Amino acid sequence: MSHIPLHDDLAAQLATLDHDGLRRHRRTLASPCGPLAIVDGREFISFCSNDYLGLAADPALVEAACDGARRWGVGSGASHLVSGHLAPHDALERRLAAFAGFPRALLMTTGYMANIGMVTALAGRGDAIFADRLNHASLIDAVQLAKAQGAESHRYPHGDLAALERLLAANPARPGQRRLILTDAVFSMDGDLAPLPGLLELAERFDAWLLVDDAHGFGVLGPQGRGSLAHFGLDIGLSGQARAERLVYMGTLGKAAGASGAFVAASETVIEWLISRARTYIFTTGASPIMACALLASLDLIEQGDARRAHLQRLIARLRDGLSATQWRLMPSPTAIQPIIIGDNHAALRVAAALYDKGIWAPAIRPPTVPAGTARLRVSLSATHRVEQIDRLVDALKECA
Repeated sequence: MSHIPLHDDLAAQLATLDHDGLRRHRRTLASPCGPLAIVDGREFISFCSNDYLGLAADPALVEAACDGARRWGVGSGASHLVSGHLAPHDALERRLAAFAGFPRALLMTTGYMANIGMVTALAGRGDAIFADRLNHASLIDAVQLAKAQGAESHRYPHGDLAALERLLAANPARPGQRRLILTDAVFSMDGDLAPLPGLLELAERFDAWLLVDDAHGFGVLGPQGRGSLAHFGLDIGLSGQARAERLVYMGTLGKAAGASGAFVAASETVIEWLISRARTYIFTTGASPIMACALLASLDLIEQGDARRAHLQRLIARLRDGLSATQWRLMPSPTAIQPIIIGDNHAALRVAAALYDKGIWAPAIRPPTVPAGTARLRVSLSATHRVEQIDRLVDALKECA
């Protein structure tokens, strides 16, 4: 067999991706993140971003970022553990901990790095991990890295508490073993919620930690946007220290919060452990102080954002009502993520292209992001969308049918 040069091999694999409708492409925007996007000189209604509260270009965040740049500069200059932990970082961590209802919070550069860091720092040789099958890629990769450290991993069917209970019972705790249950709070491609009360009850009964990735719930769900735990009444501030020591909570800051970064909130002991052992925290440059300043302003708007969240809920209801009598099958999502299942990869691309021709940008999501045969349009709604924009999407989908 003749040798195939690396580039020829990659080109052949890219051709296969094209054939299967799985090639990824990106578009360059000539406008800030918002409900309208300018691409290639055309204006589109965008249903793409995770800017659920419309804060990414909010004047208050822009002003806070500008003030922060003038006071603190642009970069942190070093890792947080060397000299890159500035006063705005410290203030943001304290505010995030209080907002989420935990004793401590640790600022991380991205949600992906937060998940990798916290899972691999908490699980290693002889430990056990129990993970939902539809968890985000960052949690899946974190489990793989923990397995490389010697941790056992078990996957349970999506949201299936009975199956998880059987797994936990069939793998009883050994002396000194750490046991982690990992779950998204809001599943990013389906928009549904994890059964967090049941998961916490199993964690307490089987002596496990519950690690919750609330990337798409923080800022949107719960009183004052305090997240999925608060949505279910599980917020630590009302539940005491014992529950704080059972839960590890991750929230991202580049979605509803409108900026970038992430944080882990947990007990004092867990945060101190992560500071010393989470490699994605230790070995990376600290986040820009500009982001910390912008996020302090963002938390004020989130806390005061009930009107934004109420409008977002009205938009969700408007979309679901508008498509209820059509061929388009929406998944049972109560969140800003409203997936429309199509099935075939090429068909999903065709529908997305037809909408694009009509000035509507709704991305086609295909495997491996979602299971084979479940290609979909992922419609993401924002509090800055208007009712007439939702109606235009509904009308366009009816025409595409």
